Amino acid sequence: MSKRWLFLSAAAVLIVVSLALVLLPGHKDDEDVKSVAGSATSVPSATVSAAKSPSPSGTSSASARASATPSKKPSATPTAHATTASAAPAATKAARPASGTASLAGRIRPGVTYRGVATFYDADGGGACLYDPSDDVLTGAMNTTDYEASKACGAYVVVHAAGGASITVRITNECPGDCAPGQIDLSAQAFAKLAAPSAGRIPITWNLASPSTSDTISIRYKTGSTRYWCGIQAIGHRNPLARLEVRAGSGWRQLARADYNYFLSEDGTGCGGALRLTDIYGEQLTVPALAVRANVTQATRLQFAQH
Repeated sequence: MSKRWLFLSAAAVLIVVSLALVLLPGHKDDEDVKSVAGSATSVPSATVSAAKSPSPSGTSSASARASATPSKKPSATPTAHATTASAAPAATKAARPASGTASLAGRIRPGVTYRGVATFYDADGGGACLYDPSDDVLTGAMNTTDYEASKACGAYVVVHAAGGASITVRITNECPGDCAPGQIDLSAQAFAKLAAPSAGRIPITWNLASPSTSDTISIRYKTGSTRYWCGIQAIGHRNPLARLEVRAGSGWRQLARADYNYFLSEDGTGCGGALRLTDIYGEQLTVPALAVRANVTQATRLQFAQH
C-alpha cells in the first residue's frame, strides 16, 4: 500500500470521529462554557454584596435579621414608657393612705410599742404645752425627741410597767435634758400607780391610746391675739392633732405649729374665722367661726372618733 493511500485513510478516520463528537448529546460550544464559568464566578460576588448592603426588598436573610432587630427595639421602648406612665398614678395613690396615719402622725404612731423608762416629777399643772392647770393629775412630760416640737401635746398614752400595772396619762409637758428617747417623766400620782416612789426609775413600755371621753374640743386664742396676728390652740382632743387650718378665701390655709403648742397666723389670715382640725387618723372637724377673744377658752361640740 502506498504512502498516499495511508494518509487519505487516516484523514477519513479523523473526519468520521469529529462528526460523531458533534452529534453526541449534552455537547456545549465554547460560548456556553464561558457563560457557565461566568455565572459560577458571579455567585460569590452577589453573596458578598448582599452581606454588605442588604437589598431594599429585604429578600436576603441578612436584611431580614437587620430589619427585625430595630423593629423590636422601638416597640420595646414605647412599652417601657407606657408602663412607667401608668405606674406613676398608682404610686401616687399608694403614697396617700386612706387613713392618713402614715403621713399625718409624727414619731408617736398608732399600733407601735415604745420602750424606755419612767421617772416622776412634781407636776403642778401647766407645762410646755401651755394647757391650763386642771384636776387631771395623771399626766406626763414626754422626752424632747418624742415631744417633737409639741406634736405630742394632748396625746394619751398607756404606760406599762414590768410587773403588769398600767396607767393612761395625757402628755402636757416636755422633759428636756437628761430624758432619753422613749422616756416619760410622769406626774408623781401617775408613777405611784406603777411602782413605789422609792424606786425612782423603772423600765416601761408605752403606746398611743384613743380613750373614751365625754369631753369636747375647745379653742383658745393666745394672749395678744387680734385679727392682725393670732395664735390658736385646740384643747381636749381625743387623738393627737396633726393640722390646724384657717379659712382663707374659698380654701384653707395650714398654720405652722410653735413648740409651745399654738398654731400661728403671722399675718392675721383666718383669725376669727372658721377652723379645720385634722387628727393623725385623717379625720377632719370644721369649727364654726369664733370671735378672737384672747386667752379665753371657747367650747365646741366636736370631738374626734375613738380608734
